[in-house]
Amino acid sequence: MIECRDLNKYYGDYHALRDIDLTINAGEFFSLLGPSGCGKTTLLRTIAGFEDISSGVVMIDDKHMEDVPANKRPTNMVFQSYAIFPHLTVAENVAFGLRRDPRSKAEKAAAVEEALTMVGLKGFGGRAAHALSGGQRQRVALARALILKPKVLLLDEPLSALDRKMREQMQVEMIKLQRQVGITFVLVTHDQEEALVMSDRIAVMFEGEIAQLDGPEALYARPSTRRVADFIGVMNFLPANVLSDSGDSVSVEVAGLGRVDLPQKQVSRANPDDDGPTIGFRPETMTIVGANQTHSQTHETDAVIDEVVYYGDMTYYDLRLEGPGGSASKPVRISMRNLFGRDVPDVGTRVRVAWSPGSLVLFR
Repeated sequence: MIECRDLNKYYGDYHALRDIDLTINAGEFFSLLGPSGCGKTTLLRTIAGFEDISSGVVMIDDKHMEDVPANKRPTNMVFQSYAIFPHLTVAENVAFGLRRDPRSKAEKAAAVEEALTMVGLKGFGGRAAHALSGGQRQRVALARALILKPKVLLLDEPLSALDRKMREQMQVEMIKLQRQVGITFVLVTHDQEEALVMSDRIAVMFEGEIAQLDGPEALYARPSTRRVADFIGVMNFLPANVLSDSGDSVSVEVAGLGRVDLPQKQVSRANPDDDGPTIGFRPETMTIVGANQTHSQTHETDAVIDEVVYYGDMTYYDLRLEGPGGSASKPVRISMRNLFGRDVPDVGTRVRVAWSPGSLVLFR
């Protein structure tokens, strides 16, 4: 549905987009994810036609978008601010894009009601827009964009103004809505969890470049660089010493864990300014084992609890690993779900920790 080839964008001497090559499939929920200033909103605006490109090609539905203005492109956009007109009713807001549509008044009214029903606001047409909650205003903005039946819906951080509970609810509703309408959604967000929950694929951006483009599971479990790993969720890092590299696998010595053999698929690139080889792993991939318990994971190491943080459904532990490779130089964080009957060890408790080599990523 969308093709970007060798896309570059300059603002004076500032290189905002750098040789972007990107394909977004029809019917896909696609996310552009990255920190502030990484170029994700600029890329979205170039697709929409709100920004001119310095060089390269943008195609939508196999058609070149060169010299095609924003209002002539088969796209519509939902902005972070929603841009709801407070002096209009909900129905008038949704119908705003139809003001030049040749359909009859009755046909437009039917289209408005259909769009409101689609976003869960059936019967809200006569309500004043200023009387709506944040979540309801967001739905009105979606309905107003969808009533024009675009081929691509562009979403510029549309959930950032909502509280956490409403944001999580709207994430699920937008997934259902996208499946229902079947059109391509392109979301810009700096929220890693939001991107992982909602997307079929995610492009992680830094400094105007795409660092990794992958599905949520692959992005989380097998980040291609340490920078991506550090940005997506929480990852622990431990220094590693590479003992051998056979081509099929790499043998490393890790402080706190000992010697580990890893297949090449678990080896990724480090950042240029990193000190040396590093092992990374997610907090949930290690498990505290009770005194009389066994665990299905294949390795165990000793540890001492430095800190305990209770989050209701989860407890996070900061541990100092004291395995066969010697003590780790800094604590690592692991997470444990608070199942019924499970003890929560205190600070200072010595524990055993189970882990599997399959959860490790070597950055070198």
